[in-house]
Amino acid sequence: MINDTVLILGAKSDIGIALAHEFAKTGNQIFLAGRNIYELENEKKKLEMENSVKVSLYEFDALDLLNHSEFIDKLTVLPSIVISTIGLLGDLNENEINLQKFSNIMRSNYEGPASIFLLFAKKFEERGRGKLVGFSSVAGERGRANNYIYGSAKAGFTTFLSGLRNKFSSKGVQVLTVLPGYVSTKMTKNMNLPKFLTAEPNKVAKDVVIALKKNKNVIFTPVIWKLIILVLKLIPENIFKRTKI
Repeated sequence: MINDTVLILGAKSDIGIALAHEFAKTGNQIFLAGRNIYELENEKKKLEMENSVKVSLYEFDALDLLNHSEFIDKLTVLPSIVISTIGLLGDLNENEINLQKFSNIMRSNYEGPASIFLLFAKKFEERGRGKLVGFSSVAGERGRANNYIYGSAKAGFTTFLSGLRNKFSSKGVQVLTVLPGYVSTKMTKNMNLPKFLTAEPNKVAKDVVIALKKNKNVIFTPVIWKLIILVLKLIPENIFKRTKI
């Protein structure tokens, strides 16, 4: 993955920025997309200065589904790799009582990313190659009391990515599902996270690059979450429902 064009959706996120720097190291052209491109200007300059690569900024609203096709048409070139780090955690108590916030969680974590990925998958199918990297979450691997709304949206996105992989893999389209556990970001800064279960954004970015090179389908990061989720899934529902974890 050298001299490719990499589009990062949700580029203002800590993981998005880490991914941009990781891919820029090997000379890839970087497209950064977000709702407010002015907030990405400093990162653009930093990437260009440190890596001598071309960085372009694009305005993108994941929830504006009707303009997703127009967004793709405005890109100067169809990317080789498209990565979505789009996501919204929110507050569970607020999400339960505020229908607008409930809707935003569902749309930000599932509807928006799924819509744009389907359009790119079709473009990649026409070209005969392309890579899609979707950030879901271990929260979607089993419904848990403390984040079931967010988790259900991520579960939907994980299933969508699996279906997308099944439909388009024979057409030259690689679909990588990334299932992070805890990641040290702005979104989790107020959470008391256990260190041995928490990854830094830079480590997550490196894991993604390695997974793409190995043509992986699904990765957990940190990898210990693969074992944790396996154990959680083995617990019978009549016992699990009493755990409230």
